[in-house]
Amino acid sequence: MARDALIVTMKHPRGEDGYRTFSVRLRESMVNQMDDISKETGRSRNELIGLFLAYALENYRLEGGDGNAQPKRA
Repeated sequence: MARDALIVTMKHPRGEDGYRTFSVRLRESMVNQMDDISKETGRSRNELIGLFLAYALENYRLEGGDGNAQPKRA
């Protein structure tokens, strides 16, 4: 009786999926607040951090210098 072949796909080296992993040091109160939001929304803490950072990067305002700085858009 013929056996089906086990198909193993190639694994991409770390970092080639467009993501990077790094550590962030946060106050416990911030972590607790994110945990509360995580429970309420069903999203992981990691997902929330990504959403929060994406929003901040799209909506920040740089103050100082000549006063004409605009948010950097991707």
